[in-house]
Amino acid sequence: MNNTDFTYTIKRVSFDENYQPSDNTRITTNFANLARGESRQQNLSKALSMINNRFNALAPWDNPKADRYSIELEIIHVDIDVEGKGETFPTIEILKTNIIDHVSGKRTDGIVGNNFSSYVRDYDFSVRLLDHNKSQTQFSIPDNFGELHGKMFQSFLNSTSYKENFAKPPVICLSVSDNKIYHRTENQHPVLGVEYKPNESSLTELYFTKMGLDVRYFMPPNSVAPLAFYFIGDLLTDYTNLELIGTISTMETFQKIYRPEIYNANAIAGRCYQPNLKNQDHSLTQINYDRDERSRLAIEQGKFAEENFMKPYRRLLESWSANYAL
Repeated sequence: MNNTDFTYTIKRVSFDENYQPSDNTRITTNFANLARGESRQQNLSKALSMINNRFNALAPWDNPKADRYSIELEIIHVDIDVEGKGETFPTIEILKTNIIDHVSGKRTDGIVGNNFSSYVRDYDFSVRLLDHNKSQTQFSIPDNFGELHGKMFQSFLNSTSYKENFAKPPVICLSVSDNKIYHRTENQHPVLGVEYKPNESSLTELYFTKMGLDVRYFMPPNSVAPLAFYFIGDLLTDYTNLELIGTISTMETFQKIYRPEIYNANAIAGRCYQPNLKNQDHSLTQINYDRDERSRLAIEQGKFAEENFMKPYRRLLESWSANYAL
């Protein structure tokens, strides 16, 4: 098999006040969570306002009223066809930012990536990893854990579909881990803020490394905790300040909603920082979110991927992965 056997199809969906998740969207995904229930339109409106306000706060130059910019978000839905027969499976969803300058009237592309969701990752963490450790006395990682997912992701980035749609590699922005300690460094960027270094690596870092991504941790100006930025190349020079601000404002807003104990805490991270999901000294946004439901659904979605993708195509996927050259 060669590296071009899989076909990727990209669909773009506007993420606005009228957004409704499709049947193929992982319902644990951040943006899909906001669009459920009676308060869905109110949730979406508030979240988008938070994103725009944060963007303007981070871009104050020539912006006296803090209203020069707004963000338009697109959900990038990626389907994979592994046999070339037109039968597809939803692989990943990422977010694309678009920056609107209301003074110049210019609309520019922001970064693609931001949020990252994947059915195969759900399978790896919520099915395979759990099953592997049921019979273990000590936690361990299965052989080749994350390799198929990592190669599929890199295959997508190398595909014609990706290159025709996006000019730059993705940047994925995640929460920091509550079981690691982060140390503030002297390195500081005008937009990304102060850099932090973790005391050790993590399973998430290992998983994203297999996707071809490096990671750095920065706490942006007027933030209270660092964010994890996963990227290819040089995060600080490959993207403009406005591109980086688009990602920060979008993902920090989501984290304030989903991880308020960390990202809406009332105390700022110190020089030596360990995130705490039990922190009571935090503020809540006016947006409803059921974290317990999200954890339960991740397992259901992992099993969905197992039954509809991993099992039917197992031999083909194993052969492709073994022969895929990075």
